[in-house]
Formats: sequence, structure tokens, C-alpha cells
Amino acid sequence: MKSLKFFLLFLVINFSALGLGVFLMGDGATSQWYTSLNQAPWTPPNWMFGAAWTLIMLCFSLYMALLYLKQPTKKVITLFALQVVLNVAWNFVFFNQYQLFIGFIIITALTFIITVFLVTYFKVMKIKNILILPYVIWIFVATSLNLYILINN
Repeated sequence: MKSLKFFLLFLVINFSALGLGVFLMGDGATSQWYTSLNQAPWTPPNWMFGAAWTLIMLCFSLYMALLYLKQPTKKVITLFALQVVLNVAWNFVFFNQYQLFIGFIIITALTFIITVFLVTYFKVMKIKNILILPYVIWIFVATSLNLYILINN
């Protein structure tokens, strides 16, 4: 029952952050600015972003609930809070302010934070690490997309 409570808490926070990020990005991936950029050949279709983030946040919310039950520490909460702030900030900086370099710095920091979760708590989470793998994979792809755009525009 405790795990359900924490799962729902992290789910609400994660999806609220996604909602805020979408709000702050304006027209985002459909904007004239974004569609006119030279994008990486491996850029997924727009519909995939929403589907991917939904799966990622479902899995990450469960991961966080299970991790917090095992390690209810300030470090876990601090890393989680940083992840939320960086995730929202990237949307605003990249899509709303058109700041490719600052966006790349932010997404690189986010990639680092997600990797810290995986590495730091690998032994604690064992097989449950599979829940953070979609986030790890997606954030590395997203970082590569951001870097491609930065270099080629």
C-alpha cells in the first residue's frame, strides 16, 4: 500500500512537470522555428515523443516509488527534484527561448542526473533497474538530437 501511495505521488509530480514543460514550450515541435531546423536523420516522428514520455514517466514513477521505499534519503529526493527542474527548464529554454547551446547544457545535466540514478542505485534496485532504462535510453537519444541541432544550425 505504501508503494502505491509513493507511486501515485511521483506520478503526479512527473506528469505535472511534463504538463508544465509542454505549456512552456509553446508550439514546440510543430513550431515554424523547430520545423525549419536541420534535424538529425534519426529524429523520431512527433507522435513518438508523447508516447515515449508517457511510458518513461510511468516507469520512472514506479522506479522512484520503489527506490524511495528502500532509500528514503535527501539525496534521492534532491536528485529527483533536479531531474524535474532540468526537464521543465529544457523545454522552456530550447523550444520557447530558442537557446540551443543552453538547452544542450541543460539536457546534458539531465542525462547526467538520470545516469547517476542508474549507477548509484544499481545494486539497491537490482532487476528493478529495468524501470529506469527507458528514461536512460530516451535521454541519450534526446541529447544526441539536441547536439545534432546545435552543431548543424
